[in-house]
Amino acid sequence: MAAEQIAYTVKEFAPAVPGWLNKGDNAWQMTASTLVGIQSMPGLVILYASIVKKKWAVNSAFMALYAFAAVLICWVLLCYRMAFGDELLPFWGKGAPALGQKYLLGRAKVPESKHRGYNDVDDITEPLYPMATLVYFQFTFAAITLILLAGSVLGRMNIRAWMAFVPLWLIFSYTVGAFSLWGGGFLYHWGVIDYSGGYVIHLSSGIAGLTAAYWVGPRLKCDRERFPPNNVLLMLAGAGLLWMGWSGFNGGAPYAANIDASIAVLNTNVCAATSLLIWTSLDVVFFRKPSVVGAVQGMMTGLACITPGAGLVQSWAAIVMGMLSGSIPWVSMMVLHKKCSLLQKVDDALGVFHTHAVAGLLGGLLTGLLAEPDLCKLILPFDTRGAFYGGNGGVQFLKQIVAALFVITWNVVSTSIILLFIRLFIPLRMPDNQLEIGDDAAHGEEAYALWGDGEKYDPTEHGWHTSQFSEVAAPSPYVNGARGVTINL
Repeated sequence: MAAEQIAYTVKEFAPAVPGWLNKGDNAWQMTASTLVGIQSMPGLVILYASIVKKKWAVNSAFMALYAFAAVLICWVLLCYRMAFGDELLPFWGKGAPALGQKYLLGRAKVPESKHRGYNDVDDITEPLYPMATLVYFQFTFAAITLILLAGSVLGRMNIRAWMAFVPLWLIFSYTVGAFSLWGGGFLYHWGVIDYSGGYVIHLSSGIAGLTAAYWVGPRLKCDRERFPPNNVLLMLAGAGLLWMGWSGFNGGAPYAANIDASIAVLNTNVCAATSLLIWTSLDVVFFRKPSVVGAVQGMMTGLACITPGAGLVQSWAAIVMGMLSGSIPWVSMMVLHKKCSLLQKVDDALGVFHTHAVAGLLGGLLTGLLAEPDLCKLILPFDTRGAFYGGNGGVQFLKQIVAALFVITWNVVSTSIILLFIRLFIPLRMPDNQLEIGDDAAHGEEAYALWGDGEKYDPTEHGWHTSQFSEVAAPSPYVNGARGVTINL
């Protein structure tokens, strides 16, 4: 008997390899989980630390680091089964721990995923690997959603308020979208398409981020007017991890190492590259210079746009989606933002509304137009197609619109209630005197041990009168804080 047959049929010789386990699927799903995890840790940690002003590098990185850790614990204690467990309400699952040995070693299953009205089709989501794999894979999606949201409130949110916000938003906002669209909720059974998170992740994080930015308040005027990256090359390293990790993000969505995963990975990269080139071209045409930050934003909008339909559209459609995701969010950020009083009033630090909400919504609507029937049959049990292909495609497009409106409304309302509740106990925004200082005030640490941004010049403390090349310590008003060094050149 061949070795591979023994591994699947002779259980007494391999108790860790039950008959239902597909080693290839399990290996790919764990690899995809790791790729998505790397997008957050260290991808977005590095990206956030380097794309902000020097005085906010530590705080921005820590907000992402904390969210990653806090989401994991909340996920296994309660939230996984709220998003993928038994139904409590049409939009919410019953919360329960996902920690038991018997539960985690059993075959993965999403109990509410059997499409109603299709009793002759056994379409329940039941991948060929253990529940532990699925729990961790879905955690990485929950974590990156909170971290993307954080981009809207960098540079001023009280870190203690952020620490309270993360678990509350995960429980009362993220799990609702995840269950409704992925876990067997009402939008899932209605036939709304969200292949890998255009609505659950990108539209949610962008809308919630804009809402949070409104309630937290703006950065200091000097920070809003001038907020240059402190390390563009390191920012590119973080962006590169984000891009490459997206192969696991969309490639893991079918829950198997199948041909649809291959299409999804190719389309993801095609759309991202197209969007980056379009955004850069627009920068050159209108500003006469290609922007590295702009290129990263174009990459991000392409990745967010292809996500809701990565394995369901043809590759030529991925190019079309890339062209639109590189231009429409560019217009919303560079033109409409400056003309809209609401967007001017709300200080969305990294433009998450444009790069994720606009791009995610665009991708969801384009999926309703361009979803190809034969590709849909690879993972969906019923006839689904975009409006471009006739038939019931027009109805599918309308479903995508309604689902988007639900996600937008829920995130605005839930995020507002959560922040107003936290505000009763913890100020949402740091005081101005701490905002002038930044990391040293928030954490007692600094990213670079050099005197500069965030420290006020005081001739009695930072004077040059000792010697030509003396090093003078720049004491922090926070006694136990980090110390900078001033070098007289």
